[in-house]
Amino acid sequence: MLAGQVGLEGLSLGGLATSMEISKSGLFAHFKSKEALQLAVLELARERFVAEVMAPAVALPRGMTRLTGLFDRYLAWIRGQASQGSCIFMALAHEYDDRPGDIRDVLVNCWREFGGSVARVAATAITEGEFRPDCDPGQFAFEFVGIVMVFQHAHKLMGEAQAEARARQAFKRLLRSYRQPEALAVRPS
Repeated sequence: MLAGQVGLEGLSLGGLATSMEISKSGLFAHFKSKEALQLAVLELARERFVAEVMAPAVALPRGMTRLTGLFDRYLAWIRGQASQGSCIFMALAHEYDDRPGDIRDVLVNCWREFGGSVARVAATAITEGEFRPDCDPGQFAFEFVGIVMVFQHAHKLMGEAQAEARARQAFKRLLRSYRQPEALAVRPS
């Protein structure tokens, strides 16, 4: 995805028209403005994220299996195996964190949806008896997102060879810290 490589601000009607080998006027007739193009790109990225990360994970059994699937798919998304370039949502979080407007509002909503989804899956791990009943699903989601953000930084920016191994170790520790004592004995770590 071109926006994952150049950011939304670097995305232009002219540049996109050239890369798609269509006329700029034809593209402008469809989008009318650069912001409309940017919003459409963000919505397309959200749809792809749902299809490539969320939907496969949701198809897995509830609880820790689903959380692990979600984690695995998100790492694949960041590695560029499921997307083209870095995670557009993380890149844009830095680009738009202090810019008011429609793009920021859509981006914030995307992050809230994702964090809420992770928290709901963590809550099912509680109801399934895999996590302790006193666990806070919101805190789990916060730490989950933190791990994937650090993975993107270490993998994409720093080029650390051990980035994925470290992210997976951090995720195992996170799961272990929330597990029921019985689940620790039953499930290999």
